Amino acid sequence: MRNKKVLLVVSEDWYFCSHRLDLGASLVKAGAEVAVVTKVDRFQEVIQRAGIRVIPLNFSRSGHNPFRDFITVCRLILIYRREKPDIIHHVALKPSLYGAIAAWITHMPAVVNALGGMGFIFISESFFARLVRKATGRLFRFLMNRKNTLTILQNRDDVSLYKNEIGVQETNLVLIKGSGVDLKNFNVKPESSGIPVAVCVSRMLWDKGIGELVEAARIMRRRKIPIKVRLVGPTDVNPSAISQHVLDSWKAEGIVDIAGPQADIASEYQAAHIGVLPSYREGLPKSLLEAAACGRAIVASDVPGCREICRHEVTGLLCPPKNVEALANALTQLAVNKLLRQKLGRQGRQLAESEFGVGSVITDTMNVYHQLLR
Repeated sequence: MRNKKVLLVVSEDWYFCSHRLDLGASLVKAGAEVAVVTKVDRFQEVIQRAGIRVIPLNFSRSGHNPFRDFITVCRLILIYRREKPDIIHHVALKPSLYGAIAAWITHMPAVVNALGGMGFIFISESFFARLVRKATGRLFRFLMNRKNTLTILQNRDDVSLYKNEIGVQETNLVLIKGSGVDLKNFNVKPESSGIPVAVCVSRMLWDKGIGELVEAARIMRRRKIPIKVRLVGPTDVNPSAISQHVLDSWKAEGIVDIAGPQADIASEYQAAHIGVLPSYREGLPKSLLEAAACGRAIVASDVPGCREICRHEVTGLLCPPKNVEALANALTQLAVNKLLRQKLGRQGRQLAESEFGVGSVITDTMNVYHQLLR
């Protein structure tokens, strides 16, 4: 990558830092010129200290304002023409869609689209989501089948979706399991004594299964199960966002601990006993990876993405999505069975070490770049 110019396009600076900063730093170390196009909030200095230039761009994440989305594409076109990168790497669904349109118009030589979860439009069955899903699928079929384009997906279910339903050629798809986990920072510490804590690290969205998790906590309280459920993560601008009013009502009820966003996620898992994410669909959830790396047994929905990490009765317990009773039963089982909980946690750490270290993910991503730059 020496003397190559790499442009990463990410919706928000905090997301770049949590999911792609290690990649950017590795590119700089390899001799590349690296810049990130992102919405600047609180992490510009962190990115710049890694030797990465920041190009501010306010992405609209609501998806309900076509004029604003058109302006975003136009601004990306101007940035691409000015920067003239050797390779553009779009991260997540909306940057991949808008960025791939801009890259097509500006004839960029090499394009990577890295998709995580399928997002609201692929999960929701609302009229708006179904309408946008159909249009987005047609656009992706055209944009992702271009000869200078590769699309990274995080699980086999999504590879099948893009190949069989959207119509992207298999040769244009690459499977890389997530963004990896820092195995040194996310390490195993002994469980603390006291009531077991199940922590959910996630944006506060209904389609992350947060509502079902709160209802499961109510069930376990009625059953007098010794467990504490803790929600860690920010609210979000998203059609599936849980309002602050609802979060405040849960806090007042005292049924779950509403912690809000926290900077030290490793400490959250190390202080907990169980990691939980009852999401409706994922790419490959970093939060479950981090829980496994910390040696914590996990509970998750049996859906694409989650089951890549939560392997039933190996690293955790899977339950049907949106099934509150099954979720409560799985959490109860791990809360009361310390030996099982710790066994699954040990096996989760082993899985993180063998398959999901950040170093191997960076190597695989670099190989994608080299394939395009031949």
